[in-house]
This record gives sequence, structure tokens and C-alpha cells, in this order.
Amino acid sequence: MDNRPIGFFDSGLGGLTSIPHIMKQLPNEKIIFFGDTARTPYGSKSPDTIRQFTMQIGDFLVKNNVKMIVIACNTVSATCLEDLRKAYPDIPIIGVISPTAKVVAKECEDEDHIGIIATKVTIKTNAYEKKVHEKRQGLQLFSKACPAFVPLIEEGIIKNDIMDLTIKYYLDDFIKANKINTLVLGCTHYPLIGENLRRIYPGLKIISSSKEVATAVKIELEKRDMFAEETQLKNVFYASDLSENFVNMIQNILGKEEDELNIKFKNLDI
Repeated sequence: MDNRPIGFFDSGLGGLTSIPHIMKQLPNEKIIFFGDTARTPYGSKSPDTIRQFTMQIGDFLVKNNVKMIVIACNTVSATCLEDLRKAYPDIPIIGVISPTAKVVAKECEDEDHIGIIATKVTIKTNAYEKKVHEKRQGLQLFSKACPAFVPLIEEGIIKNDIMDLTIKYYLDDFIKANKINTLVLGCTHYPLIGENLRRIYPGLKIISSSKEVATAVKIELEKRDMFAEETQLKNVFYASDLSENFVNMIQNILGKEEDELNIKFKNLDI
């Protein structure tokens, strides 16, 4: 047993979409979440800059005595997973790409046309293609960078025509040309527009990286005998910029009022 919290982090608020799945599967676990809202999005930044930010956040979480680090960000998972593992060899570190690729390999058929949407950096690394084909050869994969999604989501521009038009701009031709019938949301922000995607493209099967990482966390905790017992610790949600939208998004995703949540500001540049 291990009652220390699990550390989660993301380039912004997208990683919050994985938290409800953790709370449902592992109700005794406590979470320290860090969203780098002041420096989002990571998906258009250089790998060196992403690495610098990632190591700062890793240091912060380790100083807060976490028992595990979950990279709730596909861009960081694609570029910095091994860097974090080398820096903190005694702490299990889980990215979102491998668990999602495992589900794609298991659930999809050879005749499926699988679309992967993500940030520019994630798409450029071919991380999903590599991981899926490690687990299963023969699947037909097509990728598309959608760089405008994250900034719009971070601003709360979701349930309106602007987001719908942006989705159609990126995906109409991509889905039609490649006969996509399965869409992998290769960014933890993208489940926040899942309702839009299902409405615009009914019948499209959607696989979310936010959901699959919770199962990977459970497996790793069980393997290491690190499950928590009931504890008086509270979940803590840090952000490098406590914008109104970040607070609102936590409330919406977790279904709680602000006074029920432990939300704090943390500037890692100081």
C-alpha cells in the first residue's frame, strides 16, 4: 500500500479529462495535478522547449512526494517520456500514447481506416504509428495535425459555431479522402470537443487517450502493490495561470463547485 498522491500534468487543462476516469476506477487515490496554462500550447513549441518545461514540472511533482507521474499530455508523451524516466528512475512514469495504442491494436480491424488527430509535434514524431505497429502490424493509420483545437479549447470556445467550423476545416476532407471510420483523439484536450465530433460525424468510432490512461495507471499500481487506502489527503489542482476558464473547466469536468476544489497557483519560472 502507498498513500502518497499520484502526480498528473499537462500543457494546459486538457489533462483534466483523465481525472474523472481515475476517480471512478481508483476512488481511494489522491491526485496532484499541474496544468501549465501560462505556457500552453506545447504542440507548436520546439522539443527543447517542451523538454525544459517538462523537467520543471517533473521536479515540482517529485518535491511534492508523488508515488507516480502520469503525463496527461500526448505532446510530452511523444517527446519527453524517456527523459523523465531517466531523471526519476525510482518513480513509475506513464504516458498516454502507449495505453491508447494498445486499445487501437486490440479493438480495430485490418479493414478499418483509423484517423489520428493530435498536435503538430505529436504528429511529426509518428509516435502513435510506431506504438500501434509495435503491437499489431497491418492496421491502416492516417494522421492529421489540428493545431487550432487546443487554443480554442483553452479559451472555452467549444460549444459554438467557431469550434464546429474549425473541426470541419481540419477534418471534413481528411475523413472523406481517407474513408476514416475510427478517430483516435491523440490529445487530452480533444475529449472536450467529443460532443461536437459525434454530432458532426455520427457513426464515427472515437478512441480517447484520456480514458485509456486510467486503466494503465490501475495496472501499474496493482503490479507494484501501490494502491492507496482511504486517506485524509485532498486532491490539489495547480495551474501556472489561474484563468477563469481553467477554474470553470475544472468545475465542469469534475462536477464540483470551486469551494469544493483545492485550486492553487504555481509559477515554475520563479
